[in-house]
Amino acid sequence: MTFPISDHCDGERFFNPHTDDDRSIADVITWQRTRDKAPWPEEVPLACYPPPPASVDRGRVAVTFIGHSTFLVRTADTVILTDPVFTTHAGPFGRIGPRRVRPPAVPLDDLPLPDIVLVSHNHYDHLQPSSLRRCAHGAEPQFVTALGLGSYLRALTLENVIELDWWQEADLGGGRRVTCVPAQHFSARTPFDRNRTLWCGFVLHSAAETIYFAGDSGYGPHFKEIGRRCPSIDVALLPIGAYEPRWFMRPVHMNPTEAIEAHVDVAPRVSIGMHFGTFQLTDEAIDEPLLALDRALEERRISDEEFTVLDFGESVVI
Repeated sequence: MTFPISDHCDGERFFNPHTDDDRSIADVITWQRTRDKAPWPEEVPLACYPPPPASVDRGRVAVTFIGHSTFLVRTADTVILTDPVFTTHAGPFGRIGPRRVRPPAVPLDDLPLPDIVLVSHNHYDHLQPSSLRRCAHGAEPQFVTALGLGSYLRALTLENVIELDWWQEADLGGGRRVTCVPAQHFSARTPFDRNRTLWCGFVLHSAAETIYFAGDSGYGPHFKEIGRRCPSIDVALLPIGAYEPRWFMRPVHMNPTEAIEAHVDVAPRVSIGMHFGTFQLTDEAIDEPLLALDRALEERRISDEEFTVLDFGESVVI
């Protein structure tokens, strides 16, 4: 498959324009041999929260944290799911690879039918075929994804698939439009397809609200560009976990201090943290992203009303 040549694509493979994310086999072996992997619990029980709001007034956004990078987002006229992963493992067939220590905080069958499903890239902790197919049961959502992933989603018998390159925009009808925005990451589902499809975030615009879902990303200058091109973001969903060891993970995963820098660059009304406490993908302790975020917010004198984290299953109306 060939793609337009750009500042992030050579025609066949995609790359990050501001950093080198390549890690050699020797680097991977070094990490595996020297890693100091904090122990995680086998499972973490969920707290009990009221169900997600069934409706919100115009100009308000209800956000419910399902787990990892999966959110239910509701506006007055739209239901959105981000990177829906409801499987027990973040790997092939949803049964291999890192195992969930927390179940999805709201089962997929208990969620409202989505109007829009955002798929940021093809890693197993963000794209699970069974979860995506289930999103289409009884519904006809618009699946919005990154360049190169459209054919994969259509092969899952999904319809209404829109694939976008960075800074491309699509009209979703009803006064809604989505902009595909840069992220600093990589893609792969096998050892042989690295960077054959794009990775991205999304800015979803309507007449009354603007929502930014960052997908998975290391820190880079793209956040300032997103803030410049997409002003007046109301809610930003930013990753804060899966970042140790820094020498290995820095190009592709932000730590909480960097997530706060991204928050400052994008300048939303409210940021909400994600990508933590679900699958043990890296070496930090399960609660370290939350503790580190609290320390960094205090150092920067940013209130937890500006940058907050929801508990699993918790909802907030903004």
